[in-house]
Amino acid sequence: MTMSNTEVLTPQNSQLIIIDHQPQMAFGVQSMDRQSMKNNVVGLVKAAKIFDVPTAITTVETKAFSGNTYPEILDILPDAPLLERTSMNSWDDQKVRDALATIAAEGRKKVVVAGLWTEVCNTTFALSCLNDTDYEIYMVADASGGTTKEAHDYAMDRMVQAGVIPMTWQQVLLEWQRDWARKETYDAVISLVQEHSGAYGMGVDYAYTMVHDAPVRTHHSGPVLDPVPAGS
Repeated sequence: MTMSNTEVLTPQNSQLIIIDHQPQMAFGVQSMDRQSMKNNVVGLVKAAKIFDVPTAITTVETKAFSGNTYPEILDILPDAPLLERTSMNSWDDQKVRDALATIAAEGRKKVVVAGLWTEVCNTTFALSCLNDTDYEIYMVADASGGTTKEAHDYAMDRMVQAGVIPMTWQQVLLEWQRDWARKETYDAVISLVQEHSGAYGMGVDYAYTMVHDAPVRTHHSGPVLDPVPAGS
């Protein structure tokens, strides 16, 4: 199957790899707000789940140094194998190569990547994978992080110069959805947006409840108390 980086991502041509989203690696991230980064990568994994995009999770030195993959990710993919490594470059571990190759054989050669750190594990993986295969790498910049903003930015620049395609997590989500007429995933995507997409999600909540008179998406059962002006 011939692919091109001008061909948009679809749920059928993509696979996702999550690299080292573990607490000790996240502690060193200074390129963006770490809570935002975690929100974004969890949203990305949820998107992959909605669209049945195969997802690999690889970890480095879990017990000795880095800690466990975020529980929010493991809750989304409770049966996914965790591909443990000693190498900083995921491509140096045969399990990782085999996992990607098995899925790529199905025509899923667009590899979406989110990992820590951008300048080390993401860059070495991306360059090595591009050098050795005909896969395409789509680096999710806002679901990845570096030790400084400069480290992240220059690593992204280096990867782009080598042919990596930069993305954001919401861009991936909406590229997979593509058409709001695709009702089989519409509700799940809207729910994901409401939970993880910040101001966009708040706007969806407002439009649904205030414009379209939809019920609020909570189970709040307490009373609403009318205003009572206080005496002067």
